[in-house]
Amino acid sequence: MDYLLSSIRPPSEPFNSPPLLHTLLNQPVKSLLRLLHYGFSLLRPKPEARLGIRLVCFSDTHTLTPSRVPEGDILIHAGDLTNSGTVSELQAQIDWLATLPHKHKIAIAGNHDTYLDPRSRTTLSAADQKPELDWKDIIYLQHSSTTVKLANNRSLEFYGAPQIPACGPASFAFQYSRGQDAWTDTVPISTDILITHPPPKYHLDLPVAMGCEHLLKETARVKPILHVFGHVHAGRSDAYGRITGGKQLVRWDPAEEVMARAMQRTDGLFSQVLSVGAWWDVVSVVCYDVKGLLWERVWGGKCPTTLMVNAALAYEDTSELRNAVQVVDL
Repeated sequence: MDYLLSSIRPPSEPFNSPPLLHTLLNQPVKSLLRLLHYGFSLLRPKPEARLGIRLVCFSDTHTLTPSRVPEGDILIHAGDLTNSGTVSELQAQIDWLATLPHKHKIAIAGNHDTYLDPRSRTTLSAADQKPELDWKDIIYLQHSSTTVKLANNRSLEFYGAPQIPACGPASFAFQYSRGQDAWTDTVPISTDILITHPPPKYHLDLPVAMGCEHLLKETARVKPILHVFGHVHAGRSDAYGRITGGKQLVRWDPAEEVMARAMQRTDGLFSQVLSVGAWWDVVSVVCYDVKGLLWERVWGGKCPTTLMVNAALAYEDTSELRNAVQVVDL
């Protein structure tokens, strides 16, 4: 009986993944939609790797270092290098990143990187508010862009931003009130690779949706080739995250629009099962996904896509780096 109850109860910590049975009972139609939409995505063609470069992506190392970092051309750290956000912790992580052999290295901050936000920096000791960091060969992005030149006169534009919906004390960096729009028209439309600390809402997120809806709208507006993030560790390791390997190819088509609307519906077994609107979402997603499949497979059409990657290495709320480093070939 205790085991059954524990499999139904929501997690005590909102950033942990809930038991699968709890999700299925609380979000039966949403769970069905996720599986159907993902199944159709496997049938549709994937973008070809044409640039011949490999990106190595991770985040949420929290002062630790993974046992293995794959080789690649560009290294991305999507924030939460530290736990306490002191200069000494930050510099130690920077020094480690600088030892890695990747030609280009790009990093952003996360909410635990206290020193990097002037507002949260005031919560540190006086000694930790004055020193300067030596970023060495690492490009640090904070609401800013950088361009990496590739072979054959090609290049990629990266944009990095750390802000997150508020989830902790004043020592947490770059927080804004949940529901506040901190994203609209902030990302340059020319961005190829978007690096943020939080996930866009509903994508490699948790069922309770700890990501940001405004970030999702901004990503849909810009449609970068790749969007790398972390923050919600369990979005990488919950049932959906495990199925997809922490990667999700999002097609910006009508099916995605219906999914975004469907995920906003009220949770609850009876609220969903008895909702005509929820079941209409299922019919709509299947119809649009079939249409998209035929458009791409039969008529050779193209649909704009973004590969979303939850790069968190930390497993749930543990202090262990149990998730593998993500590798993306473009």
